[in-house]
Amino acid sequence: MKIFNTLSRKKEELIPITPGEYKIYACGPTVYNYIHIGNARPLCVFDVLRRYLEYRGEKVTFVQNFTDIDDKIINRANEENSSFEEISSKYIDEYFTDAAGLNVMKATIHPKATENIGEIIGIISKLIERGYAYCADNGDVYFLTKKFNGYGKLSRQPLEDLEAGARINIGEQKTNPMDFALWKSAKPGEPYWDSPWGTGRPGWHIECSAMVQSILGKTIDVHCGVQDLIFPHHQNEIAQSECCNDVPFANYWMHNGYINIDNVKMSKSLGNFFTVRDVAEKYGYEPIRYLMISSHYRGPINYSVDIIDQCKSALSRLYTCRDSLDFAYSNAEEDSENSGDAIKELLGKRREQFVMAMEDDMNTADAISALFELVRDINTNVIAKDASKPLCRYAMDEFDELCGVLGILYNRDTQPIDEEIDQMIQRRNQARQNKDFKLADDIRDALKDKGIVLEDTAQGVKWHRK
Repeated sequence: MKIFNTLSRKKEELIPITPGEYKIYACGPTVYNYIHIGNARPLCVFDVLRRYLEYRGEKVTFVQNFTDIDDKIINRANEENSSFEEISSKYIDEYFTDAAGLNVMKATIHPKATENIGEIIGIISKLIERGYAYCADNGDVYFLTKKFNGYGKLSRQPLEDLEAGARINIGEQKTNPMDFALWKSAKPGEPYWDSPWGTGRPGWHIECSAMVQSILGKTIDVHCGVQDLIFPHHQNEIAQSECCNDVPFANYWMHNGYINIDNVKMSKSLGNFFTVRDVAEKYGYEPIRYLMISSHYRGPINYSVDIIDQCKSALSRLYTCRDSLDFAYSNAEEDSENSGDAIKELLGKRREQFVMAMEDDMNTADAISALFELVRDINTNVIAKDASKPLCRYAMDEFDELCGVLGILYNRDTQPIDEEIDQMIQRRNQARQNKDFKLADDIRDALKDKGIVLEDTAQGVKWHRK
């Protein structure tokens, strides 16, 4: 599998440190509000990366953090006359609600910044000891950016260019505008922890370095995140981690593109800011997930009502094919003339096409195209030709496998029809044969009241739950 490595700016063969095992870290949300649709894209994109690697038979340790102490969390707590713990706990729970709605698998580990204070202090102490950090008079600790020769290698921005637009804010006691905070001294009324430099709390960047090191080790395979984290967050992670450990921090960096709203970049100041919860209440979660993976992950995507409706329509085509397969299977015989290997070979080629797309920098757009070609082949060569049960089952397995990699079609009704409903459908069929259409309509209405919708087709009666 080849992926585009932001560090080298080229596609590279994805080779893990330990054969058959991948250590992946993805930057998670700062938990002071509901996640927005910009957050949803890396969640869905890198969930697909994990699913695909596991589909290939690889072992994946996937770590995604929660930033549970931050200025925004403290401000929200003050606004709501609450504590930072209550705010972060509330929105971690809300995150899991939305993530489950998007069918995002839980990480192997979801660490929190506040659970890693000891590790954070240890790294900062080592950086000070090695001359890469310093403590200001007020107890703040800063990373000495000029000391790290590799600063800017991820963002491809020379330090001199970055310094030109940098400044020291009021209250900061750093020696250079580009130095960044590792530890922030406590202000009145703020939560704090004890440290060798006085009471305070960690800076934003250091928490990820600490969690990576404590859970995955000094060097990991893949570090993921959205493009706007390249600088300064990911660049600063590299600087502090590599100066602490003298080894590469991550061998591969993957970054997803931005989301535009009606062709304009999403921004709170522009009023085009939407939470996942808001969109899901109108359109459901699954169209959001489909949208997030419908384009190549590195490019921008556009959100609009028309586009989300297109996503719903695309999903409907997939659901229809899968439901029709169920119906074909239930009415098929164990053996028939249409059970040969030629159709299996055709369907297998679509799987190969899907895999080729995923192997080429996780091109989910082309993978989805392969899935729809599989749908066409199933409709033409399996459903429309009264295939045997074995062939229907083969098609179902192929279809489910590829949808599972993408994490879609997870709302399909797989509940078995109970005996009472089955008997009602049989009674309705008999009534229609007897031309007792009033009774047939009454039974249809009674089934509808139970949430069962019938569809009369040339092949027989299909049904689905509302």
